[in-house]
Amino acid sequence: MYAKIGSIEQSRRTFDGLVEKDAVSWTVMVTGYGLHGLGKEAIELFEAMQRKGLKPDRYTFIGILMACNHAGLVEEGLKYFSEMQSVHKIEPKLEHYACMVDMLGRAGHLDHAASLIENMPDEPDAGIWGSLLSACRTYGNMDLGEKISKKLLDLEPNKAEHYVLVSNLFAGSGRWDDVRKVRQKMREMGLVKDPGSSWIEVRGKVYNFFASDDTHPESKEIRKMWRELEEKIRGIGFVPDTGSVLHELDEGEKEELLRGHSEKLAICFGLLKMTKGSILRVCKNLRICHDCHNAAKLVSKVMQRQIIVRDNKRFYHFRDGLCSCGDYW
Repeated sequence: MYAKIGSIEQSRRTFDGLVEKDAVSWTVMVTGYGLHGLGKEAIELFEAMQRKGLKPDRYTFIGILMACNHAGLVEEGLKYFSEMQSVHKIEPKLEHYACMVDMLGRAGHLDHAASLIENMPDEPDAGIWGSLLSACRTYGNMDLGEKISKKLLDLEPNKAEHYVLVSNLFAGSGRWDDVRKVRQKMREMGLVKDPGSSWIEVRGKVYNFFASDDTHPESKEIRKMWRELEEKIRGIGFVPDTGSVLHELDEGEKEELLRGHSEKLAICFGLLKMTKGSILRVCKNLRICHDCHNAAKLVSKVMQRQIIVRDNKRFYHFRDGLCSCGDYW
């Protein structure tokens, strides 16, 4: 429970306090470390579990593979995936392949990831194709990306998020005519992208924020807070990452769009409303972008506050200008 709400240290203290630890409790702790991107800690625990004579099951392997994925530990992930079959006689399921494809894709091993998909015993689902498509955008592999786009849209033609991935692929390469075609197709099909939203709990109440939404009653104060923060973090090296904006706009317009990202609004609200020194815990429905990630690191430094962000993939702990992910996500 503690790991799921961002308190990984409390989760470990609770685990250490257990008189008897069964395979389930070890698995939960390994998975918790994976969610928080603490790959080395997850591996240490996974190895200790086996030294205690406890056998990992398929859920334990989901946890350790996820940990290797989020920490960029490719060699270790490949090793455990192999041992899962050769040593523990556990046949990988779709979720194990999903971890591996995502891990290889994030690390830039796109051909290896594609080969793994081709040799899967089961048909890959949309999540697997989507993670590889995201990697194609990151690394600019348009040839593979276009092939995957077709497979993804053929598999689930009525999901808006798939068209957004395809649009982002083209936008990342500056192919704006193709971007417009994809967005036109979405309009024709009546598909609407989920807006980015973030939420933060303050004194027992949850406050929601949407990207570029100024309807909050304290919107002026929130925007003022961000302008002040941006000035401070620019002073220690912050440069807006306009590459995070996948729209055909000029640089000034892109910077203004970035200022309205929902996690920035939630962080500012937390700074305005929460007591000095308290931890800011923000959740987001989508992936955090590079710009907001970089900004949160520097805000944690200039404001001397710990900020924990949970996006739709994992946790990020920002403290003293650093992130627990080591800038790998």
